[in-house]
Amino acid sequence: MKSACNEFEAMKRLLIIILALGLGACASAPEPKPVVKQVEPATVWNDSNISELHSEWRGVPYRLGGGTKRGIDCSAFVSVAYQKMLGMTLPRTVEEQQALGKPVPRNQLRKGDLVFFKTGWSTHHVGIYVGDDNFLHVSTSQGVKISSLHNSYWASKYWNARRI
Repeated sequence: MKSACNEFEAMKRLLIIILALGLGACASAPEPKPVVKQVEPATVWNDSNISELHSEWRGVPYRLGGGTKRGIDCSAFVSVAYQKMLGMTLPRTVEEQQALGKPVPRNQLRKGDLVFFKTGWSTHHVGIYVGDDNFLHVSTSQGVKISSLHNSYWASKYWNARRI
């Protein structure tokens, strides 16, 4: 009986060691990093593609939380545009989009850069820079349109820009 108990204890210890090693191996396995496809924005954000995107969405009305041609908000429009133009899935909110990429000084903007505006105490707006100090965005009063960064309203609300 004593040898059966010793054999049982030995098996129990062996099982504990195997489980500990197995769990330790799982816990230490590194998670694979997502692969980010780098595409040079200038190759995609050219005048022809920008014009096509603008024509397709021009005048679609602003709708908070919207994401279709029946109504869309600024961050959804940016997400849709990047998905169509680059095959990239961007986060859904302005705040999440503002955390992407690298900051870009205003005098170094390139087509495809995201431009951000503080339109209120806690309200933000985003658009896509399309060159010549213009950006494509969703206006709350006029829907999808191209506006100038020199427009007195937008110039006073400009916050920063990011290159993804």
